[in-house]
Amino acid sequence: MKRDILSIRDLNAEEINFLIKRALEIKGGHGKGEFPMKGKTLGLIFDKPSTRTRVSFEAAMIRLGGSTIYLGRADTQMSRNEPISDTARVLSRYLDVLAVRTYAQETVEEMAKWADIPVINALTDLYHPCQILSDLMTVQEKKEKIVGLKIAWVGDGNNVANSWINAAGILGFDLTLACPPGFQPKAQIMEGVGDNVKVVEDPVEAVRDAHVINTDVWASMGQEEEHDARVRAFQGYQVNAQLLSHCKNDVIIMHCLPAHRGEEIAEDVLEGPNSVVFDQSENKMHMHQAILEWLLG
Repeated sequence: MKRDILSIRDLNAEEINFLIKRALEIKGGHGKGEFPMKGKTLGLIFDKPSTRTRVSFEAAMIRLGGSTIYLGRADTQMSRNEPISDTARVLSRYLDVLAVRTYAQETVEEMAKWADIPVINALTDLYHPCQILSDLMTVQEKKEKIVGLKIAWVGDGNNVANSWINAAGILGFDLTLACPPGFQPKAQIMEGVGDNVKVVEDPVEAVRDAHVINTDVWASMGQEEEHDARVRAFQGYQVNAQLLSHCKNDVIIMHCLPAHRGEEIAEDVLEGPNSVVFDQSENKMHMHQAILEWLLG
């Protein structure tokens, strides 16, 4: 039976921990020179531009011995209103696995419903599951554990924040999100999570004694017209040296990139000794290898 990863909630704790362990093994060189995906093809349908997600998926599949086919939305007949159901069934005849980066979560869910091959959410406006899997890998790599840590999120209650909430709900680590009024995660995202997940307005409260601090841009793709208003709304939510004075000395700073330096994160923090953002970015490739291996057996 085929599996899809449309949100973190498609995985249980054992599966998440397996993927983290396997990705770290791959990064350490385990299986190097083996090509388990030889003869298999990954399709990438990307409605949104991408640097890290696209290249890390392509590099991951190539390293596993497989090949990739990239399709921007204008390259498919969906741009001329072909039903998703038709596209999904046709691509299932050509490909072995499909990663979709789009706007609506409903799009990847519809694709998965009709596809006979595994479908991976490579980002929607609601969730970014593969990003959080590689971020959890980074936390494990740097802190040697995840459960028992306090992880903080500072900024917009966006798709990445939503997936962090999903992960905390499954694994049980402490997660505190500081988001300004009007930009907090929606009620549907908070359903079913325990008291290990908190949403506050005060960034200092969120980062106090934190082991990990996460942030992201204040205006995501598709929100460019809101940029100026969001910059005003998020004043006081920058991850900077002053904010870091309230957390542990060995706190690690994470950002999924691209970063707007001087907005959600200060230049000296992004480039500082506590930043792990480039290791975090590299780990996407290793995690994507683990995901592809797991989905394709």
